[in-house]
Amino acid sequence: MKLENSLAVVTGAGSGIGRGIALALARRGCHLVLADIAQEGLSQTAREVREAGVQAHCYRLDVADREAVRELAQTVAREHGGARLLVNNAGVALGGTFQQVSEEDFDWLMNINFHGVVSMTRAFLPQLQRSGEARIVNISSLYGIVSPPGQSAYSASKFAVRGFSNALRHELEGSNVGVTVVHPGGVATSIAQSARAPAGVPEEEIRRHRAIAQKLLRMPPEKAGEIIVRGIERRKARVLVGFDAVVVALLERLMPVAYWKLLKKGIRT
Repeated sequence: MKLENSLAVVTGAGSGIGRGIALALARRGCHLVLADIAQEGLSQTAREVREAGVQAHCYRLDVADREAVRELAQTVAREHGGARLLVNNAGVALGGTFQQVSEEDFDWLMNINFHGVVSMTRAFLPQLQRSGEARIVNISSLYGIVSPPGQSAYSASKFAVRGFSNALRHELEGSNVGVTVVHPGGVATSIAQSARAPAGVPEEEIRRHRAIAQKLLRMPPEKAGEIIVRGIERRKARVLVGFDAVVVALLERLMPVAYWKLLKKGIRT
């Protein structure tokens, strides 16, 4: 897929993988609409992107706000001529078992991680279909392949992204719009430290789980962004980011029920 002089919309662009994707696209001459709920991070990404000589338009956006999503799509079509690439990257984390997580927190996460992806896709699909070759890229997770305990809400949202992406790809087969689902492994973002914790869980337990999660996050976001954009250029249906994602995906295929017996030993070491 040729990205030079195209326009891409990237959510969650203010930090982490979203910023890495934006920078990788900018290096290829792709102009950007950057969206994030955090204005400061968004401005920093825009400054770095513009250094590559491309245009960057910033919009503060809560992807859980469906009306705001529709307004952004209308603005992009009206003021920027429409997008050819949509990257649904915005997401949050929520630790805790199913019984620890409140109904409100579960819904909060699903509204961002899954319904946000659906809303963005629904809003932008018409302009993608009016362009030439176009693509939707949905960021799932390693936890959209395997389901560790203590991640029932997060894993549910990322499996939902995976299932939605795969079905949508089949529905759009033969059209000008392709679909890529991405499963990052341990990328060194702030997601573990910024994850919401259930009420009533002891602070010591929260710190312990965050430390374990942080230890698994090793790949620089810039490298992850480059891997993802290479996958977009090659029109890949699925992109596994990191050796850990490749190994775990293979293990899940070989041991779809019993994989956790092996994985939990590695996580505890």
